[in-house]
Amino acid sequence: MTAAAGAPLDDPPSWYRRPMAWTWAATGAVLVLYTVLAWQRRWMSDDGLLVLRTVRQILAGNGPVFNVGERVEASTSPLWTWLLAGVGTIPGPPLEWIAVIVGLLCAVGGLFFGLDGARRLYAGPVAPAGALVVCALPPFRDFATSGLETGLVLLWIGLSWWLLVRGKAPVATAVVLGLGPLVRPDLALFSVVGFVALVLLRRPRWLAGLGWFGAGIAIPVAYQVFRMGYYGLLTPNTALAKEAANADWPRGFAYLTDLISPYVLWIPLLLLVIVAIMERRSRILLLTSLVGAVLLALYVVRVGGDFMHGRMLLPALFVLLLPVMAIPLTQRTIAIAAGVAAWAVVAGGWLRVPYENTHQAVSVTDERSYWAWATGHEHPVLATDYLGQDVIRRAVDAVQATDQPAVLVYSYGDVKQWFRFPTDRPYVTMAADSMGAISNIVSLEVRIHDGYGLASDLAAHSSSIPNGRPGHSKWLVAAWEIAEAGRGDYATDGQIRMFQPVEIEAARRAVRCPDVREVLASTRETLTWGRFVDNLTGAVGRTEIRYPRDPAAAARCGA
Repeated sequence: MTAAAGAPLDDPPSWYRRPMAWTWAATGAVLVLYTVLAWQRRWMSDDGLLVLRTVRQILAGNGPVFNVGERVEASTSPLWTWLLAGVGTIPGPPLEWIAVIVGLLCAVGGLFFGLDGARRLYAGPVAPAGALVVCALPPFRDFATSGLETGLVLLWIGLSWWLLVRGKAPVATAVVLGLGPLVRPDLALFSVVGFVALVLLRRPRWLAGLGWFGAGIAIPVAYQVFRMGYYGLLTPNTALAKEAANADWPRGFAYLTDLISPYVLWIPLLLLVIVAIMERRSRILLLTSLVGAVLLALYVVRVGGDFMHGRMLLPALFVLLLPVMAIPLTQRTIAIAAGVAAWAVVAGGWLRVPYENTHQAVSVTDERSYWAWATGHEHPVLATDYLGQDVIRRAVDAVQATDQPAVLVYSYGDVKQWFRFPTDRPYVTMAADSMGAISNIVSLEVRIHDGYGLASDLAAHSSSIPNGRPGHSKWLVAAWEIAEAGRGDYATDGQIRMFQPVEIEAARRAVRCPDVREVLASTRETLTWGRFVDNLTGAVGRTEIRYPRDPAAAARCGA
């Protein structure tokens, strides 16, 4: 006599009769597998090193800034920055290794909570089918140890899901859900969906529900008040630099396809959707996963994606996989589990993006592969590992060879070298390109500004380059830096004119425009109580300030 569809076999093997033993063994195995695979791809991205510059400033007592005396929020994830700052107070390995290890632990922790949350939906033994998708996809492995907040994102999503499934401690669940925008601003979308799910699952009285809501928003609201008063903006500076409110649907859909197509990702997702439909567990939790994933993915597609392959879509994919991170092993699901496992072997072993070995820093890039090639290190972790890249090494050499205050700018023309312009300020200012590694090697006293605007207040508010690279669509020419911090039209170490006097003079006039002066005052004036209040009350209008990147156009002050 055979078992009914979806039921266990009449004479199950011994491991089936001990479901918890099998479940924990399978869970442990997949967690170890993910840990090993991610560790084999360990590295520190240049953008991850940007975060560590802010961490170092915090630990040095200069506050959560990128440059001394400039209140610019150059990190997208406040919670990740402060977590690293807290762990960084413990004597031990360099900050780079701390970021790598903490990121990996967070990612593995997120996978554990996702698996255990799915296990609680089902009775009997389960197979970690959805977790195999996480193990198989290179972006999940690459960005677990990249120094970016991806590991913390996975931990927060997994823990939020686990608390919702567990169905206890509603206040704690609300507090954790409320942390979403502090992990990444766009995760506020899942925070809202998760809170709605919490209310629908628990059906509290309205007063209790208001209490949960208050507990959930207390921390993010407090930080938002701090952000507006301290930095003078509604969002992190990186959101302005990347114009996170703009829409570029065609490029976003291309970014989505760039993740799905190389790994034939629709195959495991279709198989896992079939399981979710067959099992018909909590509709509220299933909708939480589906709606949360769709909203997160739509946001990424709307803004045009990113330049790092797959990275920005990982949260949406992880949320989508939550109900099927583990699936029940029954007569009708065992074949599906085997199918997902077979896909995982093929995808993890052989499927890759077609541009994996092209090593070009344009459009969407396999970021880890690019930097491993550019630095000459299979596992570039320390900032000094990046000295293997010529441009970064020359930038560091230029700073170290500068024995008095100056404004350092790079010539990208026929003469590729650093030039020093005189300044009346008692420090060195550098207009850099990729600056994560540079900023962690040179002194914290050196002011480092990037044309992309990630850590530069001037560049962040400038206009974008039409059809620029996703996430790097701005580039403020160094004439602005010469005009704002420098003195004179000539470099002190050569007569080559990098910028014509008329261009530098136009930038000087632009810097005196009301909008530009407002931006610089909000970030560089001494933070008195009056300045804090002005920043707070003017944050909305200041966030909307944009001026042309062309100095001549900007010099007209919006006229």
